Parts: sequence; structure tokens; C-alpha cells
Amino acid sequence: MPPKQKNELYKESARKKDVRTSNIEAAKAVADAVRTSLGPRGMDKMVAAASGEVIITNDGATILQKMTVTQPAAKMLVELSKSQDVVAGDGTTSVVVICGALLKKCQELLEKGVHPTIISDAFFKAAAKACEILEGIAIPVNLEDRDALLRAATTSLSSKVVSQYSSLLSPMAVDAVLKVMDPARPNLLDLRDIKVVSKVGGTIDDSEMVDGMVFDQKAAKSAGGPTRMEDAKIGLIQFQISPPKTDIENNVIVSDYNQMDRVYKEERNYILAVVKKIKASGCNVLLIQKSILRDAVTDLALHYLAKAKIMVVRDIERDEIELISKTLGCLPIAHVDNMKPEKLGSAALVEEVEVGKGRVVKITGIANKGRTATVLLRGSNKLVLEEADRSLHDALCVIRCLVNKRFLIAGGSSPEVQVSMQLGHWSKTLQGMESVCVRGFAEALEVVPYTLAENAGLNPINIVTELRRMHAAGEKYSGINVKKGTITNMLEENVVQPLLVTTSALTLATECVRMILKIDDIVPVR
Repeated sequence: MPPKQKNELYKESARKKDVRTSNIEAAKAVADAVRTSLGPRGMDKMVAAASGEVIITNDGATILQKMTVTQPAAKMLVELSKSQDVVAGDGTTSVVVICGALLKKCQELLEKGVHPTIISDAFFKAAAKACEILEGIAIPVNLEDRDALLRAATTSLSSKVVSQYSSLLSPMAVDAVLKVMDPARPNLLDLRDIKVVSKVGGTIDDSEMVDGMVFDQKAAKSAGGPTRMEDAKIGLIQFQISPPKTDIENNVIVSDYNQMDRVYKEERNYILAVVKKIKASGCNVLLIQKSILRDAVTDLALHYLAKAKIMVVRDIERDEIELISKTLGCLPIAHVDNMKPEKLGSAALVEEVEVGKGRVVKITGIANKGRTATVLLRGSNKLVLEEADRSLHDALCVIRCLVNKRFLIAGGSSPEVQVSMQLGHWSKTLQGMESVCVRGFAEALEVVPYTLAENAGLNPINIVTELRRMHAAGEKYSGINVKKGTITNMLEENVVQPLLVTTSALTLATECVRMILKIDDIVPVR
């Protein structure tokens, strides 16, 4: 055999090792990018897109989604934080950080010559055991207990820019979720029933929860229509109030003037007939859906509607239709012949309110209100507003987690240390390589307290060893108090988080690591 081929054979196995190493390195680099944004003392990231759009955020999922990651294994971490966002909504940063730490451990184990499959199986067992341990230290929570929900929401907001407003935003989040929740079927909670309208101007302090409904659109008053309507009957229409158009492009050539007049007259009569039908149904507020095919309302139609004293709000987005009909208890009307009084919703007052520079339409005193909630967010600039919106979404998700799985655990990295310690004990009962891998898993979990301490500017090694000592002494709720820079009991500090956030973070991170471990080659396909 010529020596050339020998070389090739050797290269082959070296390449497998290289692919695995490069995958792990890439994934670790992604994890380190978001590591600094973990915890209440975490920093924010400013993401500048090529289009010149700037986003300031602390939410792990958002940062990773906006980052352009080309390495295929690193893309998996982006997906990972996305799926954590879907399952739990919070903990998107910690899930990536844990994943990075586990990968680092894998690298050490691989260098010792442990087979990837063995590591993968041991990690799977360890994650299952970790979830058991977490369930063992969880505290059941009752949904009637508003304080517990508030504490969880406040903890979720603590790492965000808007943390100083958490006394305002937490109750808003809790009330919104409790409003939307159906006591008969609490696990079917749809966050799309909570509408968040953000308006620039004012500060976050001016945000409020609206009892009723808010539209981001202005009332159409070019023709002098009313902008305030008491005792309103609201119709939500999906048809257009404008002269009909043919399906195919065609031109009609009109040669003399009286024919032209007839065309105009016909148009007027058509619109008048529609407006009369609308008026006859007793409707005095019209919400008109955006239309692509032709103008939803022409100026002429607006003029007639204003004469009929009907208030018009136009350009309602397609995807808001369902929410509106749920809130107002009205049905969307697809054709003018279906305008019947029973399809209308009724409210005590519909009016246009000044909000900052813009205006919004506010509907209050809705007669038979469905299970929806509306929050009006204010902020001094667009970036703050978007971040407030994301933070509020995180808080809503946390409460949704609690509704789905009614257990709380302490925050401040105490559950991770507890799990790490108990897994360490458990690994001593295992044999062979499994024991080493499980111990590796346990050590990797200490990255959470380590990073928290590091971000808070404390001495991480001191803090982590002290935490271990306290947990070994049986204080299972002690965690890092970032504000005081010491270790305290997290339950007394009111730092709590839903069980679902941590368990799903652990299982998802482990699953991702196992995937990356099993890859030994990347095959490019042209």
C-alpha cells in the first residue's frame, strides 16, 4: 500500500474529531455571547441589523434570533433558545448558558477518551434525575394566591431594563393573565388574547391596563364624522364601502356628459344604499377591516357615514379580527346584507383619546365582555418600548407557566446548586463511565451561580463554594442575593420562578447537547 493512502486513512479519523471540536467550540462561542446578560445584574445587548435597525434587549431568544449564525451547530443553540421561549417564555438566556457549560464538560470527557454515546446516555439519565430533584424541592402554589404570582412576575422582570417599574408591570401581567384564564380549562391559556398596544411618548409609568379595548388607529374624521360616541353599537365589517370593481381589468369609455353624471349618480346611490342598511341595523360605530383589493372606504362613503352620525375606525388588521369579536361580543360581518342588530357589540363609550403625540380609539364599558385583556404601554423611545413589550411578554409567560404547572421553586441559582449537589451524591451510586459523566453534568450546572456571581461583580469562586457548603448543610433554598452581594434564603427575599422554566431549560439543553455530540461529520451538499 503506497504511503499516500495511509495518510488519508489517518486524516479521516482526525477529521471526525475536528468536526466535533469545531461544533462544540462554535456552540460555546454562541453561549458566551449571551452569558453576560444572565441575571439581574446582566448587561444588555445592542443588536444592529444591516438595515440600520437597532434593538436593545436582554432576552436571550431575541439576541440569538437577530444574530447571524452561519455555523450549523451554533444554529442549534438559536433554535434551542427559541423552543425555550415557546415552552416557558422565560429563561431563554440560562438555557443557552447551561448548554454551553455542558458542552465544555463534554469536551473534557471526550479528551479523556469517553465515547460520545456513553456521555449522551448518561446526560439523558442525569437530566431526568435532575427534573425529579427539582420536583422534590418545588412548592405548590394556589392560583388564588395573587402574591405568589406577583413575586414570580417580579423575579422575571428583575433582569430587564424595566425592572424598576416592576411594581407597575407585574400586577398588570398578573391581572391580564387572570382575566384571560378560563377557570374551567386553565391549561388552555392563549396569550394572543392579551393585546399590547405600544405608544411612544410619556414614560413607562404612564402604562396602564385598559378595561375595554384600545385601537392603534385614529378615527377617520376627514369628513367631519363624530370622534366620540356614547351608548355605542359597534359593527365589525369585512366588506368595503366603495363602488364595486370588476374582477378583470377593463375600461369603460364614457363619451358624453350626461352619461358621466349617471355613472356618478349610480356610485352615490350604491354607497347611500350601503350606508342606509348600516344605519338601519342601529350601528353607530364602524370598525372596517383593511382591504387589499380596493379602498375599504372612499371619501364619499366617509361623507355619508359622517352625515349618518356613524363613527368610523378603518384599517383594522386582519389578525385582530378574532380578538375584537371575542372582546366586544360581536360577529364579523362579511356582507352588507348581513348587517343585523344581533351581530353588533355594544359599549357604553367609544372615544378618541390623545396619547402622547398620536391618538388611539378607546372602547370602555363593554356590555358582555369576552375573556380578553388590553394593555397600553408607553415609553420615551422606540427601543425602550420594544424592550418593555418583550419583558411584559416574559412576565406573562411566567404566569402562564404557573397556571399550567402550579409549582414554584426558589430563584437566585439555588435550584441549580441543589440539583448539582444531589446529582453528585447520586453519581457515587453508579458504576463506571456513567458515574464520571453524571458528575460532569452536575459540575456543569454550577455555571449558573458562577455566571450570576460574575455578572454581579462578586468573587465567583468564593460564592459558589459557600453556596455548596450551605446546601450541603441542608439549606436548600439559599441562593445568591445579587443586590446585597451575599448568600441569603431566596424564599424570604421573594425571588421565585416557576418549576416549568427550570425543568424545561434542563431537558432542552441536554437534548441539544446530545444532538451536537452525536454529529461526527458535516456533509456539504451542493
